[in-house]
Amino acid sequence: MSKKPTRPPGPPRSLGPAGPHDGVKLGLEFEKAYLMPALLGQYDEHVHVLERELGVHISPRGNRITIEGEAVLAARARDVLKHLYVRLEGGDQIDQGDVVAAVGLIGDPSLEGVASADAGLSPTAVIRTRRKTIAARSPTQVRYIEALSRDQIIFALGPAGTGKTYLAVAQAVSQLIAGSVDRLILSRPAVEAGERLGFLPGDMKDKVDPYLRPLYDALYDMLPAEQVERRLASGEIEIAPLAFMRGRTLASAFIILDEAQNTTPLQMKMFLTRFGEKSRMVICGDPNQVDLPNPGSSGLADAVKRLDGIEGISALRFSSREVVRHPIVGRIVDAYEGPPQDG
Repeated sequence: MSKKPTRPPGPPRSLGPAGPHDGVKLGLEFEKAYLMPALLGQYDEHVHVLERELGVHISPRGNRITIEGEAVLAARARDVLKHLYVRLEGGDQIDQGDVVAAVGLIGDPSLEGVASADAGLSPTAVIRTRRKTIAARSPTQVRYIEALSRDQIIFALGPAGTGKTYLAVAQAVSQLIAGSVDRLILSRPAVEAGERLGFLPGDMKDKVDPYLRPLYDALYDMLPAEQVERRLASGEIEIAPLAFMRGRTLASAFIILDEAQNTTPLQMKMFLTRFGEKSRMVICGDPNQVDLPNPGSSGLADAVKRLDGIEGISALRFSSREVVRHPIVGRIVDAYEGPPQDG
């Protein structure tokens, strides 16, 4: 008795073409039914996100999905689902942010070959660490990840939530694990948004640690806790205020300066001139969130102007549209950057 031949696994099969007219209906059939819950999301939340983002109607049934809507948008929704499915096949996990990100990545013609429907994400748009794989979620993040592996000094400018520091820490941990750098140094200026260090309890470490907490949080996302503690104790990973950088030459190190908008030009010059052999340096900050007494004296803006066009130095600018936290954060950033509303 002969066995019934089975179809080899592969990308989802399109059941209908997208015509040039409005109101088309497209179908997808997915090979691996066990991936459908992850693709659709809990209570079909990924489906609802995709419907909201593209204005289409999506009807899942088993391992088949029907998409109805304007031809171009329905085809884009189909490609986004295929892209997410391929990522799930590769072992990635996806959430609502990945769905929103995929809409932007798949729809950007400049990213051809980086994000596709049938091949997931290019390795150049992904950073792998011990605990997780971090994938680019916006076109600027794709270019940022490429710069992190290419350039010696990178400026990352933009609002909170765009992944500037998080991706820098991920790349630093990846290079530390690979042995291409010997040390990871994370720093922030101890400038407070309305508070004063002297009024906080404890010694200097106790006073400064709350300002460095976002860096600790990112580290624990990338490495097992015991490895973070061991590497901190051995000095492989160092987290320190900017003032502690003075007088040092940092060779074979990946150095990250966070909240760089709160440096003065002299502090920024001091930091940049710590650069040593076989090192990489990333400077992250939001030029619109300066907490200095004189906001016009930010060392971040000054450095970006002075160093523009120098070989080996790149500057990437994120917008509020690329906030990868909850979507409402992007709307809040827009509201604060726009003119105040009359009461």
